[in-house]
Amino acid sequence: MLTDLPSLVNYVFAPLVKIALVIAGMMTAAAYFVLLERWMAAWVQDRKGPNRVGMPLTKLKLFGLGQPLADGVKFITKEEYTPAHVDKPLFIIAPISILAAALAVFAVVPFGDVLPPISQIPGLDQSPIPLIVAPGVDVGMVYIFALSSIAVYGVILGGWASNNKYSFLGGLRSSAQLIAYEIPLGLGILGVVLMTGSLRLDNIINDQANSGIWNCFLQPLGLFVFVIAAFAEAARLPFDLPEAEQELIGGYHTEYAGLKLLLFLVAEFLHMITASFLIVILFFGGWHFWGITGDATAPITWLQAILRIAVFSAKIFGVILFFMMVRWSWPRFRFDQLMALAWKVLLPLGLVNLVAVAVMVEYQEPLVARFGSGVYWLFGLGGWVVLIAAWMIAALVSPSHDDNRPRRPQEFDIEAELYRMFQNKSV
Repeated sequence: MLTDLPSLVNYVFAPLVKIALVIAGMMTAAAYFVLLERWMAAWVQDRKGPNRVGMPLTKLKLFGLGQPLADGVKFITKEEYTPAHVDKPLFIIAPISILAAALAVFAVVPFGDVLPPISQIPGLDQSPIPLIVAPGVDVGMVYIFALSSIAVYGVILGGWASNNKYSFLGGLRSSAQLIAYEIPLGLGILGVVLMTGSLRLDNIINDQANSGIWNCFLQPLGLFVFVIAAFAEAARLPFDLPEAEQELIGGYHTEYAGLKLLLFLVAEFLHMITASFLIVILFFGGWHFWGITGDATAPITWLQAILRIAVFSAKIFGVILFFMMVRWSWPRFRFDQLMALAWKVLLPLGLVNLVAVAVMVEYQEPLVARFGSGVYWLFGLGGWVVLIAAWMIAALVSPSHDDNRPRRPQEFDIEAELYRMFQNKSV
């Protein structure tokens, strides 16, 4: 019964406050990560990024920090034009579904460990406050996979409902890409789940904190497979074939404008943030850091809770910077290369990692009794050996460049020839 004040606070007000903070925080983070990526693109390309837009109605520039606000106002105030040839119901549902799924994922994603109890009202729950919207969900990874599948439908529906050949090709690429990379993504997660024995993300963090060994050291193969599959699932370069503006104008969202396009763009950055959260939680210890945050059994103080949030945020920020740097460092894969990477490289490596983890878990007690805790480091070293060996084999079997092979005659470029003649002043 929710008739008394303690029950209302514990089961109604506290979850609503968490939901509001998560939605506001994620939307703001997505907006300012767009600004950060534009700054990073400018740095990579040796030019100036956004640095002039500041506080409205003032002369303060503030290093361009007002750019996300200006972009948001621009999108919201643009004409909401819907082409006549689209399938209107599906055309409207697509961006709403992809954004709703991207936000709903954060219901089971922790943002730290816990906070000390702050209420002194008699009858209220005096246990620590978990920094997660839905702490009682025991199948967090299954929930995330389910919502990720719904997000895939948003991209496919957007391409199908647009009735545009470029959008349709983007939707087809998306369906093939996301279905192919779901399997390696699941294999990368299964190794961690099998070793931890839980589908809850907070339990995965606590297991790494108590042992002091992050999963990136124990399962480098799983980390390699999961990170590449996460890039593909988030449709980030070099895996942005569903969009591919140089080839498909804009891909699945070519016909979208205004607020509906904004929903697609925000969802894309939310997927990147979600992937960063999962990489940090599954393989880099979450909020744990040696000598600073302690283990999961240590008593929680306000200082320790804040340190854990800061460590967790710093790790996620570092992974997001890695995502952005890769975007401006690697060219886009061809479609056949994209599919070959999923089925011929990531799938075998993911299976090898899963089998190795299963053997390790099955014979963990006798191996530790015989060789001590160093067997975990040997297991991780074996993963690095397999990864390096696979890399060398791929380099050996890949076709090499042969300078003596016959070349196609170069096509005549009329613009280049006219420019050359103009430079020589022969015309």
